[in-house]
Amino acid sequence: MRFTALLVLLSSVPAVTVAQDNDPLAPLDAPVSPVAETNVTVEIREWPVPWEATRPRDPDVAPNGTIWFVGQAGDYVGHFDPDTQEFRKFDLPPGTGPHNVIVDRDAALWIAGNRQAYIGKMNPNNGELRRYPMPDDAVKDPHTLVFTGQGEIWFSAQWANVVGRLNQRSGEIDLVEVPIDKSRPYGVKLDSTGRPWFALLGANALATVDPETLALEVIRTPREASRLRRIAITSDDRVWYTDYSEGWLGVYDPATGEFEEYLNPSEQSGPYALAVDSQDRLWFVETFPQQNNFVGFDPASGEFFSQTPVPSGAGAVRHMVFDPQTNSIWFGTDTNNLGQAVLP
Repeated sequence: MRFTALLVLLSSVPAVTVAQDNDPLAPLDAPVSPVAETNVTVEIREWPVPWEATRPRDPDVAPNGTIWFVGQAGDYVGHFDPDTQEFRKFDLPPGTGPHNVIVDRDAALWIAGNRQAYIGKMNPNNGELRRYPMPDDAVKDPHTLVFTGQGEIWFSAQWANVVGRLNQRSGEIDLVEVPIDKSRPYGVKLDSTGRPWFALLGANALATVDPETLALEVIRTPREASRLRRIAITSDDRVWYTDYSEGWLGVYDPATGEFEEYLNPSEQSGPYALAVDSQDRLWFVETFPQQNNFVGFDPASGEFFSQTPVPSGAGAVRHMVFDPQTNSIWFGTDTNNLGQAVLP
């Protein structure tokens, strides 16, 4: 099936390009999903996490190739060795509700203590934890973390309605309020210049912050009902996002101020976790189907070229990380599994 682009001009927002069927009889307001004629399936492996009903999530890959993740409902940091297939864990203070973990170049673990208002640094050898509390009592929920590579961490705080930056050496934290009530800053990624981009789940918007001045800019997405979960940034610095509410994969080009959006393959989609691979292909998981759908999209062709059901069903996949060494994506599931998608 061939597809063309329909350019729609909206007041007070940039232009949006929507994938549209080329059939002259198709109504222009009824976009269809650009699914490739041949489906490329992905090998998905899953391992049951031994601590039951703990919502393992947000894995990251250590320099030695092993996997760290957090048990949001179990107050722990977990470790998995793909070679031995062995799990171990370090317990966190009760009530931490860890939401995210990222692994530094020296293998140190940085943890979002979502329910206790701290970011923690953990020694991966003995579990020793140092806590960096939020400087404002109103900021109780550090959410998702990302390294700058320059000794800092940008993070979101969903219900506090702020984004922040932690200096890893001094522990100093800068906070920037989002000027939209209940905007719910969520996923965060950095572009090639070191500028952070945030998905605002409570509004149809992206946000970005100037690292020098801490000035925050809000960019509204074309559809008012859209609600963004996660972000991925391709090598051309275009900002991709999943629209959880209405089932679209979208991209914003800061160079032109234009959006493009593609309707997801499933009728009821709920796209959540999102990652980009070394070929600039986008991968995300549709959570609304009873058996979650792992989907690949190629910007070069403008098509969804891969759909693979997650074997365990997944329940929801909330965050994913791409490992270039193994050409695979790691994720946790609400069905208490750690998963690896080996990409084609």
